[in-house]
Amino acid sequence: MKRYFIGFILFFGFLFSYAQQDFRNPNLSIDERAQLLLKQLTLEEKLGMMEHHNPAIERLGIPAYSWWNEALHGVARNGYATVYPMPTALAATFDDKAVEEMFGMVADEARLKYYRSQKAGEFDDYAGLTFFAPNINIFRDPRWGRGMETYGEDPFLTGRMGAACVNGLQQKENGRYKALACIKHFAVHSGPEADRHSFDAVVSNRALWTTYLPAFKYIVNNTDVAMVMCGYNRLNGEPCCTNENLLVHILRDQWRYNRLFVTDCWALNDCWERDTVIPRHKTHATAADAAAAAFGSMVDLECGSGLNALKDAVEQGLISVDVIDAHVLKVLKARLKLGMFDPQQPFSAIPDTTQFERKALEMAQKSIVLLQNNQQILPLRPEKYKKIAIVGPNAADPVMLCGNYNGTPRHAVTYYEGIVQYINTLPAAQRPKVYFDTACHHVDDQYKLPRDFDQQIASCDLVIFVGGLSPELEGEELKVELEGFHGGDRTSIELPRVQEDMMKRIQKMGKPIVFVLCSGGAVALDWENQNAAAVLAGWYGGQAAGTAMANVLFGKVNPSGKLPVTFYSSKNTLPPFENYEMDGRTYRFMKEDPLYPFGYGLSYTVFKHTDGKYDPKNQLFTFRIENGGECDGEEVAQLYLTRKGDNKGPVKTLVGYERVFVPAGQSVWVSFNIDNQFFQTFSDETEQLESISGTYLLQYADQELEIKF
Repeated sequence: MKRYFIGFILFFGFLFSYAQQDFRNPNLSIDERAQLLLKQLTLEEKLGMMEHHNPAIERLGIPAYSWWNEALHGVARNGYATVYPMPTALAATFDDKAVEEMFGMVADEARLKYYRSQKAGEFDDYAGLTFFAPNINIFRDPRWGRGMETYGEDPFLTGRMGAACVNGLQQKENGRYKALACIKHFAVHSGPEADRHSFDAVVSNRALWTTYLPAFKYIVNNTDVAMVMCGYNRLNGEPCCTNENLLVHILRDQWRYNRLFVTDCWALNDCWERDTVIPRHKTHATAADAAAAAFGSMVDLECGSGLNALKDAVEQGLISVDVIDAHVLKVLKARLKLGMFDPQQPFSAIPDTTQFERKALEMAQKSIVLLQNNQQILPLRPEKYKKIAIVGPNAADPVMLCGNYNGTPRHAVTYYEGIVQYINTLPAAQRPKVYFDTACHHVDDQYKLPRDFDQQIASCDLVIFVGGLSPELEGEELKVELEGFHGGDRTSIELPRVQEDMMKRIQKMGKPIVFVLCSGGAVALDWENQNAAAVLAGWYGGQAAGTAMANVLFGKVNPSGKLPVTFYSSKNTLPPFENYEMDGRTYRFMKEDPLYPFGYGLSYTVFKHTDGKYDPKNQLFTFRIENGGECDGEEVAQLYLTRKGDNKGPVKTLVGYERVFVPAGQSVWVSFNIDNQFFQTFSDETEQLESISGTYLLQYADQELEIKF
């Protein structure tokens, strides 16, 4: 009996010891589990973990997994999903708290889709929990077609909005993340799209450190963002994915970043392929050389199909097995942090999906910017109009609403539908009749107007023209060659001629025009500003854009969005698109007056900003916002800083913002701590950012205060 008892003890001791060595044991730390799993992998299996589509390892019960998923403004490319406004529109809310909440919901929806895909045995791209978002490149030039994916032109706003996205996606519970985020594209990427596989962004250190890197640095330092992605372009001669200065000296050594680094998809191919159709960098002799340069540096994971090149690099001794192990260890830790190998899968409760639709409407409403209301026509009083015309190429287009990198909404409300639905809620006596027609195409003049178009417009009391651009014209590497558009970018900042001609035709009939602009960024609207009764920026507002715009037009919602980009006048002189220096670009460096400045946006009420006070000991600035109008509203408090006598630095730079609700007739106080980073200036001598004592101006609304630092 004693012998059997000893055997029993030994057997269960063996099982306990085995459990302690099992990478699936949730009682062990992530580091311990990753090390245990790494030891069980063959070299071939390790290399497979370094390509974005990790193959299954059946002998260990590990399913295949694709790291490639997208969530710029909702879960993308994976069937039905909530489609929120594009990032530029989200930036117009100046509400990073709401953005973080929104991306928390995106993560909820992602988990729901992930478990459904796992159950169905689907392990392809766009089914996972690792998202190549947010895009925190600086929208330096309105002609860039992918600018809609960014949070605008300001590094501080971009950093805070990007951090909100990261924190929302990477909600954490019991040591597990709901999803993982990736900031991209590191670094200095904002067009041209047609040449991105060969383009060399030549950038001074001043521009690099004061404009292009701050948002990346902010997020790396203030969040635990799981991934960083390199861009397609070269930076000062070296492809970003093999750029030692960028990846090693800055990201790893200076910023101490030690989590995953991933390439943009097939970006390494640009380093070695001799493609005669698509111009490429061609900076490396072979695929193995490119793989060695990337993986021998900071790259842990390639989005692409370079597994054979990586094998060749190892076999040729260009990369050691120890280096491979270090990369794979980070890949394994990330998958473990998502709970993928846990006995009990985290975040398996089904979320309340109705909240997603409510949030999509909320974000769309907050993003709308009232640019002009010269005739005080807004908010519309429907009882004043017997008949309203809703026209324009974007008026009834549900595809345009979704922008790019989007899912498929179950319900999308176009502008036409939103306005009609609102009108139908009114008492019968107050409902104007509605006439609809597309009126014109976006760019060409081939649209055939109905014969009675002029007659119909003449019978209307008001025309709502919904025009602008389209994600079919501007976007990522598009094959578009039309007047004003090339390869996904714009060659002109003006509204397409055919649309302006149509509005001039309508104006000649003596009809007031409310112009709703749909676009990914800024458009020069000189004529519209002077001649339309009102102008609003609706962006690509997502699935609820039509409802949101109707609520704003008719005054159910007070507009509160602010511009995250400068709206240039056609008279403003922009530097060449390919020039990456900042002189003359964005509100921070342009000397001319724009049409609508960064941070601009009107309201149906009147806000007064007064009583600014600065506490130098705590670097705290406080001021009061009073609502002097007759309706409640939300205002975005903004604080800007200028160093007097600095002829090379920014004209001014945003150092604080907060969205606040102010009831009619009441006031609120807002306070901003001014971070030391904003008192730094780039030194041409040391080529570093240095704190500079001197006289500064604090600007809030139309007020300013001189301070010493």
